[in-house]
This record gives sequence, structure tokens and C-alpha cells, in this order.
Amino acid sequence: MMRALFLAAAVLLPVSAMAQDGDWFSKIESDPKSEFWLDSGFATYHFDSDKDLNGANKGLGAEYRFNGTTSATIGRFYNSDRQWSNYAGVIWQPYAIGQVRVGVALAAFDGYPKMRDGGWFPAAIPTLTYEYQRVGVNVGIIPSYKDRLYGGISVQLKLKLFQ
Repeated sequence: MMRALFLAAAVLLPVSAMAQDGDWFSKIESDPKSEFWLDSGFATYHFDSDKDLNGANKGLGAEYRFNGTTSATIGRFYNSDRQWSNYAGVIWQPYAIGQVRVGVALAAFDGYPKMRDGGWFPAAIPTLTYEYQRVGVNVGIIPSYKDRLYGGISVQLKLKLFQ
């Protein structure tokens, strides 16, 4: 049930935003910004739901948006393999569909035992973001990689601390 809700949120978030705004597709300006966001861990719906993977990825992260299209991000979470992972990277979102930012998180991760023996590896994760005043949500579409990384849709809540 919970997994279905996450999947529905990931699909309906962009659709509902498009319905509210006549500008369906736009380019985001890269003007200088200074926003600091505190991020939660993740709630993940895994595509391989029969593998007893952890979908409650508790953790804490941060984002610093230094221009309209790009944020630096860092954090730690309890991953799908029930191990602690760290990440660091950038979220680049140059476009919007309605009120939803569209782009990719380019980051390095560690802590997955089947991927480089738990060491660091790069990843590109398509990412959607919706923000309203001081709250927001990131939705990542994680690709599967052989039997080392399990794909899914991850939802991350966020709170703007200052701008």
C-alpha cells in the first residue's frame, strides 16, 4: 500500500503541477541564489519488490542552491541493502514542467556492498522537485544496475532554512 502511494505521488506530482499552470514547459533562469535546505532520508518504492529491500531509508541531508538551476547536495541515509550510505553531488534542474523542476542529480555514493565492495561510485539520477514556500519534495528515479543496485522511485522531503 505504501509503495503504491509513493509511486502515485511520483506520477501525480508533475501532472498536477502542469494542470495548475498554463506554462507547461519552461527554462529556469540561472540567476544567483542563496538557499539552504534541510533534507530527510528517502522513502523508496523498489521495482524489484520481491527482494525484501529496505524502503524506509532514514537519514539526513542538505542542499545549498547557489543559482536558479543548480544545488550542491550532501547527506547520509540507511540504504536499500540495510547499510549506511553517504552521498555528495549536484542537482542540476534547468527546466520546469509547470511548477516541477526537472533535471538530474549527479552524485557519488558509497555503502552498497555489491557495488565496488561498498566503496564510492558515480551515479546520474533523474530528479523532479516541487517546492512551495519553505517546504518541498525531491523525487528521484533510480535506475537498476545488474544485481548490484536496485532501482526504484525515491521521495525525499525538504525544508528551507534560509534564503
